[in-house]
Amino acid sequence: MPTVLIIDDNAAVAIALDVLFSLHDIASLSAASPEEGLDILGREQVDLVIQDMNFTADTTSGEEGVALFREIRKRHPDLPVILLTAWTHLDAAVELIKAGAADYLSKPWHDERLLTTVSNLIELGQANRALNQRLQRERKAKRELEQNFDLRGLVWQDPATERVLSLACQVARADVPVLITGPNGTGKERIAEIIQANSQVADGPFVVLNCGALPSELIEAELFGADAGAYTGASKAREGKFEAADGGTLFLDEIGNLPLAGQMKLLRVLETGRFERLGSNRERQVKVRVISATNADLGAMIRAGSFREDLFYRLNVIELRLPPLAARPGDILPLARSFLRGKTLHPSAESALQAHTWPGNVRELKNVMARASLLAQGDLIKAPDLGLPVTVAPSPDAEPDREAIVQALARAGGVVAQASSELGLSRQALYRRMERLGIARPA
Repeated sequence: MPTVLIIDDNAAVAIALDVLFSLHDIASLSAASPEEGLDILGREQVDLVIQDMNFTADTTSGEEGVALFREIRKRHPDLPVILLTAWTHLDAAVELIKAGAADYLSKPWHDERLLTTVSNLIELGQANRALNQRLQRERKAKRELEQNFDLRGLVWQDPATERVLSLACQVARADVPVLITGPNGTGKERIAEIIQANSQVADGPFVVLNCGALPSELIEAELFGADAGAYTGASKAREGKFEAADGGTLFLDEIGNLPLAGQMKLLRVLETGRFERLGSNRERQVKVRVISATNADLGAMIRAGSFREDLFYRLNVIELRLPPLAARPGDILPLARSFLRGKTLHPSAESALQAHTWPGNVRELKNVMARASLLAQGDLIKAPDLGLPVTVAPSPDAEPDREAIVQALARAGGVVAQASSELGLSRQALYRRMERLGIARPA
């Protein structure tokens, strides 16, 4: 139950407000002097303060109230304060509102207006506290990751990225295969590098093979090597990626492009550590940590018969899902700044970057910033320098769909008041839409 502190030397005021609030499930505490009020604030959890402006008999200047307000603001900068007085001084009211007072009401007050103001401020305060607590948790998690693990200089800020990194670092020292999934350009290879850097084979080689960049007939030779004469043009023996990665990590990008014959041989290597070069009967033994990545739907490929189910489960001991950049909005500006070449972003450019949908993900963002750095006149990059399509803002009357509501709730960390504000809805209106669309209320 939310709690309001009433600081007023008139006991009748405190009693009247206590009765009013108790009828609407709001608890109240009372203090007859500024000193008593500050003492209560120092030891009780209070959501809002209603304070008088005069405490000494026959005093109407409001100076005592001003001093009390400034002391509350100094000790509790985020606590909403409503000023209540029988003596209205407009100039003083304006100055205190500018200094952070939530409202300035005259005695006698209007019950309905006061209740509306109190309820709105309590709800907003709870939302802000929840947001601040979430931000503090995120900052703490980020600091701990950066202090405890080698993140290879990765630039990131969004909680969605933090969750992927946290799991990647957690499983890095386990000698098990990892499958990284996500759209192209999201940074899957960077995650693989971080796993390698924090693994038990961090000092070993990190070898990369893009299975989608080679003709299918050459992939097996790239993976396992080949003896001289094994295929047309093989004039001498060559080492494969598994041999090159012995004692370290092999990163297989676009694993969905591996042909079925190569999949079968890869499965055997994962199970036994043994393989044969193309054209050779001699078995070779290696110790390699395999990390694979794909933007393909391997489940659909299994159903279509183009990817082996047994290999999928062998590769997918741990799966890391890397979201697209649009689902990691907190990463956009930090990444953009990291790609700049001694220049800064104008607020218009920041807004344009955050409004863009980034179908090419981080790779697209890097290219956009490189182009803007080259073409911008001066050291300040403005929105036109980015060359991004102009985004038309949605109509204020547009009805948010299910995806928009889910994303708004995710960005708000489940704080409904914050999500409803972003969507331009009241909290009750958002709840109704959540119920209609089958979206569970946050715990």
